[in-house]
Amino acid sequence: MTCCEVCGNDYALAFTVTTQDGSAHVFDSFACAIHRMAPICEHCRVQIIGQGVEVDGHWYCGAHCARAEGKAGIVDKVGSVSG
Repeated sequence: MTCCEVCGNDYALAFTVTTQDGSAHVFDSFACAIHRMAPICEHCRVQIIGQGVEVDGHWYCGAHCARAEGKAGIVDKVGSVSG
């Protein structure tokens, strides 16, 4: 079995997440993976588990928080659903 790097649980169904730089992280749940790996909004401090908005190397949970930090012209991407 493998131990989760966040909570230390020794779990047979643990999984490994490999990042773009090649580092590997072992977790027993998505909750632990989010806790360790999700970026933090630089305005409201929430963990970003959706798309988020990256502006000039800074992460925000959405356009509202980016604009609140003085980033101009930032809009949330909204897709259309055809059907």
